[in-house]
Parts: sequence; structure tokens; C-alpha cells
Amino acid sequence: MITERILDPGFEPLRDRFAAHFERDDEFRELGAALVVYEHGRKVVDLVGGHLDYERTVPWTATSLVNIWSASKVAMAVAIAQLVDRGLARYDQRVAHYWPEFGQNGKKDISLEQVLSHRAGLNGFQEPTSASDLYDWELIVDRLARQSPLWTPDTTASYHGMTFGWLTGEIIRRITGQTPRDYIAENIASPLAADLHLGVPTGREADIAEIIPPEADRNPPTFNDIASHCIQNPTPSAPAANQRAWQQAQIPAVNVHASADGLARLYGALASRAGMGGTHLLSPGAVAAMTRPRGPAWDEMLGTRQWGAGVALNTGGLYGPDAGAFGHSGWGGSFGCADPATGRGIAYLVNRMGSALNGDPRAQAIVELATATGRVRPATATTG
Repeated sequence: MITERILDPGFEPLRDRFAAHFERDDEFRELGAALVVYEHGRKVVDLVGGHLDYERTVPWTATSLVNIWSASKVAMAVAIAQLVDRGLARYDQRVAHYWPEFGQNGKKDISLEQVLSHRAGLNGFQEPTSASDLYDWELIVDRLARQSPLWTPDTTASYHGMTFGWLTGEIIRRITGQTPRDYIAENIASPLAADLHLGVPTGREADIAEIIPPEADRNPPTFNDIASHCIQNPTPSAPAANQRAWQQAQIPAVNVHASADGLARLYGALASRAGMGGTHLLSPGAVAAMTRPRGPAWDEMLGTRQWGAGVALNTGGLYGPDAGAFGHSGWGGSFGCADPATGRGIAYLVNRMGSALNGDPRAQAIVELATATGRVRPATATTG
């Protein structure tokens, strides 16, 4: 069931933990999954197991793609960080400077930093919004530009689960003239040869993993009035990810499709000064700016959480023992992270979603071993 494509000595406990996830007797038992770790640009772990589909007829392979839900947000964070790195944007600049229509109805002073750190007061829509509306880019960005903040910006942080993608994506489009899909393909995926897509290319449909929705939570979390905007109008739907319209759309906060290798390459390029085969997405200063704490170490929806500029910082050891680690997790259990202390980029992707809002036990176990195994290792700049 488990295919061990690459496993450096010392990572055997990680392989064993990966395999054990397929033997669990609870909702977190894997159907299909993949795990890749890069260390200083060299691939040291590459594991796949299980199946793409509920009927267990299609084996998971190295080219399998998964809708990674909110783990998608790192691509948007890196895209904005690149624009800052190139002098085309500033974190402290008002969004309306780049997108003039945005500055109406009490939003003229909202900054790019506030959007990236979930402090913009725009974690939902004022106008009635249907699931089908989410596929219409112009409709959604016009709706966000015209509405008022749902709460006073910069007074707290509350996860902008879906709106984050349109807000950052329209800023990218206004600055570069490119859609987020094209920008990510040209400036992030292509330089790294990363199998990572905002909108699955034609001909790759057979590689897409079927998403299995989480079991009903017997003790569902309750949210205050601020946080609840994120999960209403419309209510997020896991089965939507199995529809072609979703897979081909640009919903940047939640519908990037990637292989584990593709997401691990992105984080590997951020984790090590060696980059990936000498390829760097950001300068060291830009990585430092993206991962600087921004706003309170609290999120109204997620609880204790420190945001950087679009990435989650390592609050409570979420991404291992080193304080400098960062990443982003997705609904249901998939995640990616960078551990600069070891030079590692890590990606763990699953298709059977768990119900945990915070602290998926599979992800926690993988992080613990992937960041601890053989922590003192020499840096190299070779590729894998």
C-alpha cells in the first residue's frame, strides 16, 4: 500500500508514522496520501500510499493532485512578497492605491498588510452570495470593492477563509496585469518545476484525488459574530471540490491543486538559502518580511494564531520545535511548511478530510517527526 520512492537514512520513523495513518480506526484513517520532504534543496523523503478514489480503484502516484484548501494561501502570500521584493508593492500601502475602486464605503485606509494578516474586516460578503457566484471573478471582486467592512478593520484578526484569495488576487492583477493563475504559473510554479496549479490544466483531470468530506463533528465549534462571517453566505462545501467547475476555477484562497512534491518544492525554496537547485523565489530579506509577526497572536475563528504576511507563524509548535518555522494548513488535514532551522520544506497531502478545525492528529504527527529526524545535517544545494 505504501510506495517508498525516496527515504534517506534516519527518516524511517517518519515512514512508519505515514504507514500507520492507513491503519487508524477512526475518522483520520487515510484513504490516500503523499508526503515529501526537501532538505536544503535535496529530496530526502517521498512517500505515497492508498488511492485517489473512494472505491479504491485508482492508486495514488507521485503525480496525483489534491485540492489543498487553505494551504493554497501560501502561493498568494509568496506572490505578494515577490511584488514587495521587486519594489512593485509595499505591505504598508493602502489597497486602494493599487485598486482604486476598493477605497469606497469605509475601506480607503485598509492596508495590504491588514488584508494579508486577516485584519481587514472583510472575512465574508454583505450581499447574498451563492456557490455559483464564486466562479465569477469580476462579480466577486466588484462585490468586495463595493461593500463596507463587516467589523472595524485592524481591531482584531479573524480568518478571511475565502475572501483572502480574491482580495490578494485582484491586487496582483492590478499591479501586474496578470490573473493570479497566470502569475503563479509563471513566477512560482514554473521556476521551481513545481506541480502546483490555480486551476487544473486540461488533460490532468485523471490525476485529481477525489475529496472525501469529513464526518459530521459531534461537537462542532461555535463562532462569535465576527468569525461567523467566514462560514456563511455561502457555507463552504467539501463536495464542491469534486466538480470540474471548481477544479478549473480561480478561487485562490482554497482551490490550488498540487502534488506533494509541488508544494514541498515551494516550501523548500523558502526554507533554505540554497533554494531549489539554486532557484530562489524570494530574497532572504523578503522571506524575513513575509514571516514577521503582524497583528495580534489571536484569531477570532482559529484561536491562538500569529499571522505573518499571508502565512501562519509557528504558534504553539504548529510546525515543529523551531520558532522560525512557518506554513499554512488546509481544511481537512493537508498542510505545507518550511523549517529554516533544518532547511526543510515539507508537504503532506490527504484526500480523506478530518473534522478537526485545529490540530489534525495526522498533521501533528508528521510535523513532529519531519522536523526532528536528523536535525543536524549539512546543507547542500543539489536537487532531488
